[in-house]
Amino acid sequence: MAPRCAHPVALIALLLFGLVALLLLTITTEDVREAPVFMYGIVLDAGSSHTALYIYKWPADKQNGTGVVTQHGECHFHGGGISSYAGQQGAAGRSLEACLDQAVKDIPKERHRLTPVYLGATAGMRLLHMSSPELSAQILQEVGNKIQSYPFNFQGATVLSGQSEGAYGWVTVNYLLENFIKYGFVGRWLSPGRPTVGALDFGGASTQITFATGEEVENERDVMKMRLYGQEYSLYTHSFLCYGQDQMLKRLLAHIVKSQGYSGSVTHPCYPAGHNRTLQLTSVFNSPCTAQYKPSSPDPQATLTVHGSGHYERCLGNVSQIFSFQRCPYSRCSFDGVFQPNVSGSFMMLLLAPEQSSRLQDYCAISVFVKVLMMRGYGFDDTSFPRIAFQKKAGDASVGWALGYMLRLSSLLPAEREVLRKALTPGTWGALIGLFVLLLAAVLVFIILQARGGKKKSAGESPI
Repeated sequence: MAPRCAHPVALIALLLFGLVALLLLTITTEDVREAPVFMYGIVLDAGSSHTALYIYKWPADKQNGTGVVTQHGECHFHGGGISSYAGQQGAAGRSLEACLDQAVKDIPKERHRLTPVYLGATAGMRLLHMSSPELSAQILQEVGNKIQSYPFNFQGATVLSGQSEGAYGWVTVNYLLENFIKYGFVGRWLSPGRPTVGALDFGGASTQITFATGEEVENERDVMKMRLYGQEYSLYTHSFLCYGQDQMLKRLLAHIVKSQGYSGSVTHPCYPAGHNRTLQLTSVFNSPCTAQYKPSSPDPQATLTVHGSGHYERCLGNVSQIFSFQRCPYSRCSFDGVFQPNVSGSFMMLLLAPEQSSRLQDYCAISVFVKVLMMRGYGFDDTSFPRIAFQKKAGDASVGWALGYMLRLSSLLPAEREVLRKALTPGTWGALIGLFVLLLAAVLVFIILQARGGKKKSAGESPI
């Protein structure tokens, strides 16, 4: 008996199975051979109350701004902000050692010399520069020397302006939310067509508000223009120095002391009833933020005893009085004579909340302050307030100015939109094209075989 030939469909199925297996093997081999190599960047956020170190990474072949930067790690320094070490020789630099040591471990050794390090100081150092430019410069020199002793590529230490801090925070939030650019299923980076969100930052010594607006901004100092991925953005951004958490609490106490005649014992309506504390009177007036409340000739040895009364209405009244809602040289203002256009859209707020048990007495004052700031200050209402998201992270990355700062300084955020193909290697594309050609050939063979088979069958049939 003559051997039977395999059915053409079975042959085609076997062929397709072999081709798919070959393609998967090719892709797997290339992925192993061409594993992604990452670049790294470090930003030290030297805030008024503490310093944090953030490590970011991105594929080494994507330094043209393709939206692939992710957070690799973070470390929070123990102790206060670097400005708190004023007058303590070398202390500010030593405070950075633990987290810099951690960064050495977290970043591959072969990438150390290629890793840029940026240190940005914010409102705490802005205040120190106001009171003592020499001490401010000394601290920046100390932390710079300390960072340069590590095997990274130090790019400098600087004090950010309040406007820059707010704008970089806005960039961070919208970058993480993919509001600038998003990777589409067609294998290209696309504009998602979504509106941006505003950024609110309530820090230790200042608070910032930044959002895109189409309205005219009457004070040009509060406007920042950005061109990102081919899109123009007109930002309103303003930083209110002395309205951060720590400085606000100090100003509130200074206001209460002054309003009660600078006596050695005062009642604090925002403290819980029965809570008492004693402190040096000079510690209330040792900041530029409390200069307007300072007595003409304070006793350097005087102490102050504070008794809590837990009275909400009086707390609200005292907190409201540290704002100025009366003076406005523009068509409309937020507070303290600062112009602000109408808020619109959604916002994300980074809130520096006290977490230590020693700060529990401040919770009432902080919550009342945030209410006054949001509702009377910035102009949110019952409709717009629910559109504020209070959070510290978006995805796996911390919300703040650090990521936006690194993106801008390291040229990872382009001004123009680039059309990019999906990152398949030439070998993979060749395999896919080859598979397509073979599939077409297999289909043609199948059609020809079927046609010949039909003709033979017809010829073999005898007429009835």
